[in-house]
Amino acid sequence: MKVLILGSGGREHAFAWKISQSPLLTELFIAPGNAGTGQLGTNVDLSPTDFPAIEAFVLETGIEMVVVGPEVPLVAGIYDYFAGNKKLKKIPLIGPSKLGAALEGSKKFANEFMVRHEIPTARYLNVTLDTYQEGVEYLNSLEPPYVLKADGLAAGKGVLILEDLQEAAQELKTMLEGKFGEASSNVVIEEFLPGIEVSVFVLTDGKSYLIFPEAKDYKRIGEGDTGLNTGGMGCVSPVPFADRVFLKKVEEKIVKPSVAGLNKDNIDYKGFLYIGIMNVLGNPYVVEYNVRMGDPEGEVVLPRIKTDLLDLFVAVGQKKLHKKSIEIDSRTVCTVMLVSGGYPGSYEKGKEITGLEKDSKSVVFHAGTKSEGGKIMTNGGRVLSITSYGEDMVQALARSYNTADQIKFEGKSCRRDIGFDL
Repeated sequence: MKVLILGSGGREHAFAWKISQSPLLTELFIAPGNAGTGQLGTNVDLSPTDFPAIEAFVLETGIEMVVVGPEVPLVAGIYDYFAGNKKLKKIPLIGPSKLGAALEGSKKFANEFMVRHEIPTARYLNVTLDTYQEGVEYLNSLEPPYVLKADGLAAGKGVLILEDLQEAAQELKTMLEGKFGEASSNVVIEEFLPGIEVSVFVLTDGKSYLIFPEAKDYKRIGEGDTGLNTGGMGCVSPVPFADRVFLKKVEEKIVKPSVAGLNKDNIDYKGFLYIGIMNVLGNPYVVEYNVRMGDPEGEVVLPRIKTDLLDLFVAVGQKKLHKKSIEIDSRTVCTVMLVSGGYPGSYEKGKEITGLEKDSKSVVFHAGTKSEGGKIMTNGGRVLSITSYGEDMVQALARSYNTADQIKFEGKSCRRDIGFDL
């Protein structure tokens, strides 16, 4: 089977790593990919949002499945582009329709979906510039901290959590006036949910589903969860507080009604549903939906899957996922992200990376790299995701940090406290 993966980050390298283990695979392409994916398949210089160019490549190469990594092409409607095209519609694409992708592309849409299907989440109000005063009154009715979310995609930076009421009112205005561009022309004010967060991943064909291992991501750049938000600085799976009792509540109160809701609303959905969940005194509440595998969560979740992932994707495409089961590795998997100096602010690219060839007990997933003249260079803010197995979190993290110390590039940094709160 010829497979095309769209994307260029650590998640896409993890997909390539896992899919390349499948006996069903004959040839693997990644567009645009990175230096790591290039070691497992053929990188193709295509943008994941250039649908006509992807169409031409898919037809010319005889691609038999497309796996979409990032959210942007999904929100832009790549599934619908394939489904509405006579030449492409028989090629399974792993990812939801444009309407399904609105669960991530619009916070307002996601909140209305949850209310409609009685899925537990925070109280909220949707605000535009015209209803700004109503928004201020709503902020006045809440206890701090105050949560402001840009309605649209803002590259993971569109959520503000503020302690001061005056600052929250000012930031609300700034967002509505274009702080995050079109993404914040609508802003959702949410009641703050106190608790500890966990991410749950569901693979669905729109009717049946399989629950993948849960994970905990560390978003802030600084230790002790301080500083600016990033795309993710590290991740742990399994999550100790997410025990069988809690995960059963997640399935009954959130997963089942979410998949049933997709069905009831006639939303075509074939792919991952990533559910950010807050554990509030032992009860799960949805913080957000994403419509793809997470990153860096993919780098700890996919290594724990013993089942043939490509076989599961085939079943999704055929709407036969109910015939499949999933086997999960009981070991702990942890990843530590090595990032460029200055990230998540401005940073330089093109720094040579050394030490990758050294023996280690880790799997190194490339997130922002490129091959240049026989060397591997940095090509992004998040550069490498160092993933390790262990009998427990302490052992897995020790192995990842040991490998991280062997790898060198100018300006390299990482968080040294992944898993500190567990």
